[in-house]
This record gives sequence, structure tokens and C-alpha cells, in this order.
Amino acid sequence: MAVKVMIPTPLRQYTDKQDALEVPGGTVEQVLKNLTLKYSQLHRHLYAEDGKLRSYVNVYVNDDDIRYLQKGNTPVKDTDIISIIPSIAGGVEVDARAVVEEAQLSNEEVLRYSRHLIMPEVGIDGQKKLKAASVLMIGAGGLGSPLGMYLAAAGIGRLGIVDFDTIELTNLQRQLLHSTKDIGRSKLESAKETIIDINPHVDVETYETRLTSQNALDIMRYYDVIVDGTDNFPTRYLVNDACVLLRKPNVYGSIFRFEGQVSVFDAQRGPCYRCLYPTPPPPGLVPSCAEGGVLGVLPGIIGSLQALETIKLIIGQGDPLVGRLVLFDALKLKFRELKLRKNAECPICSDHPTMHELIDYEQFCGVEPQQTNLVDERQYQITPEELKARLDHGEDIFILDVREPHEYQICNMGGYLIPVNDLPKRVNELDSSREMVVHCKLGGRSKKAVDFLKQAGFRKVKNLVGGIDAWAQRIDKTIPRY
Repeated sequence: MAVKVMIPTPLRQYTDKQDALEVPGGTVEQVLKNLTLKYSQLHRHLYAEDGKLRSYVNVYVNDDDIRYLQKGNTPVKDTDIISIIPSIAGGVEVDARAVVEEAQLSNEEVLRYSRHLIMPEVGIDGQKKLKAASVLMIGAGGLGSPLGMYLAAAGIGRLGIVDFDTIELTNLQRQLLHSTKDIGRSKLESAKETIIDINPHVDVETYETRLTSQNALDIMRYYDVIVDGTDNFPTRYLVNDACVLLRKPNVYGSIFRFEGQVSVFDAQRGPCYRCLYPTPPPPGLVPSCAEGGVLGVLPGIIGSLQALETIKLIIGQGDPLVGRLVLFDALKLKFRELKLRKNAECPICSDHPTMHELIDYEQFCGVEPQQTNLVDERQYQITPEELKARLDHGEDIFILDVREPHEYQICNMGGYLIPVNDLPKRVNELDSSREMVVHCKLGGRSKKAVDFLKQAGFRKVKNLVGGIDAWAQRIDKTIPRY
């Protein structure tokens, strides 16, 4: 008997790009064992050294999370679908009567929101709740763009935005809060300008800072709903934990290439993000948008769903996504919904939590630099300027490009192309006696490649710091950036 197994995008590199496989087995444990026997590189991403499923990987049978059922011994039928889901990330408690009395609508606002007012599910009282509500957006980028624009248009009274970045040309493919004339400006300045232009009745508060364990509680405590539009795991866990400690709902969204996820984490009524993913994946497993790419319209879809869930929470209508995770596949134009369950042993939202304050989230997610290895790391690094100088002196240096073929077509330095995931099976094509410089787009994948080559016995190998992007900015400006 064979069972269909759905493979998520980050793990398809280990299954010959296949998104669905028929795998034999009568239980989840047998199916996953057979899957990893066929695709051996999957094993270390699914299982820890003790043989248990990793905590940042969830396995569902149809729409049930097996962690809270019978673990890996869950029996399956040939009609079942097993999904591997790794991490990639009533209404708000308000006094409705006070809201109705205090949040009055002007004649102009009545006309502006008239299409809301004629809906009985919203009406005058619902619109007044929106005007009285406060929402904090974490991020003014891809997800923050539809969030900010739709929440402003809907009439949210106070909208806070946390961001510290500036606008780059590469942002404009998906971040519609900003335009070409805004390149180089603060994202917060641009976002505030756009939002007020959409609706001058919205009070926009900006926080031009990185959200940290030191400032998160102070910034978040004065908002009704927190909307997570982040693109990194340390901030995602920070937002979750702060929301649990402050008893705030967390409207979650994440995107990767053609796929997105949406949920509402409210520890007062259901699971939190840590219940879904107790620990993050190791650094480098899930690429950022800069490394892995994202379809420009995808954050528009996922961010709009986050805005929808936020509005539902505020007006107290509909069924919010508490305890449910929505998965969206843009290529197949399919939505799937999975049930989430509260983890009785969750360190922060269970009945007996072990976490009572915010922690060092970069260290928790494994992205903190290892000071003991700094000297060793520098021995295997080279800057664009150093590489150019050596090439200008006529040194024989082999350039290894570990990006994907479609990236090589966009631009290249004339190097030898071996995608990083193909390196283990093609390492015999390389000459360990030659001086070698490895590069990718930004330096992350090439560092992974250098680490592998070092373990394979290569000693004359260096990672190009900043990748081809740094080379294009600082050395050869004829190379297009992407």
C-alpha cells in the first residue's frame, strides 16, 4: 500500500524537485522511514539524533497533527494524505458599549465607510470598533504593504508600524506601500505617507527601530492586535512570546516563493506559534526572500488574509483562524486548512509555563556568531576587493558559483556552476589543489558550500563575502543586481 506524501518547497531540493510522492507504508512511521531511505538527505532534516521528529517539523495526516495523536505510529490508509509542514515566521477584548459611545463617525466618515455600514455584520457599531481599535504591524515590507493599505482603508483608528529598513529597488516588485521615487527613503516615512494619503483619519505611529527583547513589550502593550509581517525566525518567536506575555492576539503570516501560511495565534483561546513550531529550523534551511525569491503577488494575497483576520477579530464577526493554519499554494491555486492543537508542554502558553520573560532570540535561533570560530572563519573568507586584486595580479583562481541555473542566467562572473545542493554528488568535478573562491548571491549558500568542501578535505577554498551582489555593487557595476 502506498500513501501520498506532500513535500514542502524547502525540502523539495532533496526529493528531485517533486512536491508529492507515493510512498509505501501502513503507519506514518513506516512511510517516513521509507521516504528517507529513498531520499537519504531528508533524514537529517526530519529527524534529530535521538531518532525523534524534529520540533520544527510538523507532520499531518489529512488535517490532523499526529504529535498530539499517536505520534509516528498513526495508521494510514491509501486514501490518506501525509503533509510535512516545516516552519518557514470572538473579537478583541473591548468594551463594545464604550466603543459605540466614544468613537463617533463624522459625516465624511459615514460616506467613506458606507459600504461597510450597509453590511449588518459591520454596521455603525462595527465601524466604530474599527475606529477605536489599535493595530501594530511588525514590518512595512511585502506583508506590511497590503496590511497597512487595507487596514487604513477599513478605518483602523490607530496603526503602529515597526521597521528600520530603507527602500531598495528590489523591494518594489512586491512592496506596494512604496514607489520608485521612494528608493533610499525610510520605509516608515514612505509607509506613513501612503497610508495617510489613503485615509487621513488614521493615526499612524512609527517605530524606526529593530524589535528586540528590550523594547518589544513596551511597544506592543498599547495595541489591541499584533500583526506579524516579519521575514526572520528570531523576530517571529519574539513577537509570539511577547504576545503571549501581554495576552494579545498574533495574526501570523509567512511567505516563500509560491507558498504562504496564515493563522491567528491567541494563547487565551488556542495554541501559540511555539505550539506549532517549538524550535526553529537550523540557520540556512529556509532561505530568505532575498535568497529564495518570492512571487510578487503572494504577499498581497497573504497580507490581505491577515488584514481580513485582523478586522474580524476587532468587529467580533466570523470564525477567526485560532487553532487553524491555512496553507496557500499559488502555483496550484489551492488552499488547505490544518487543525492546530495547544501543546500541553509549551514553555510559554501552557498551564505551567517555564518561560516568564523574553530571551535572546538570535541565540535561540542559532544565528548568533560563534566567537570561538571567528579566526577560523576569516581564513576562509575573501572580500570582493581582495579577489579583484588577486585576479588583477594574474593569479590562477577557480571561481565556483553555487547558485541555481536560473540565477546564473540573470548574471554571472563566468564561474563554474554547481548548485549547492548538487555539490555532494559532483564534488569529484573539482580540483582540491587549485585556489578556489566560492560565491552565491549574498554569501549564505556559498558559506555552506565552503563548510562542506572543508570537511571534504579542500584547504585552498574561500567564501566571497557578500556574494555576486557585493561584487556587482563594488567591483563590476555592469553586472545586473537582482
